[in-house]
Amino acid sequence: MLRRKPTRLELKIDDIEEFESVKKELEARRRQSEETESGASVITVDVIQPGTSTSAVSKTELVNERIGYKPQPKPSTLPTLFGSLQF
Repeated sequence: MLRRKPTRLELKIDDIEEFESVKKELEARRRQSEETESGASVITVDVIQPGTSTSAVSKTELVNERIGYKPQPKPSTLPTLFGSLQF
């Protein structure tokens, strides 16, 4: 197997400035949206700290939500398992 040499990434001052400007714009938009939402209704947010213990199911749900996976419930009745069998 051929291996290539490690890629070298260089961070320039222009890149840092661009990152900071984009970060400030996103924070400003977030604050603006929070202000508009806070006036309309109260929103509660559950924050889970990395050190807190959670069950395996909730961790799985968090991962699925983060990656956008929405599992469909499995059918448990015979017609849905085998389809409509007509003779």
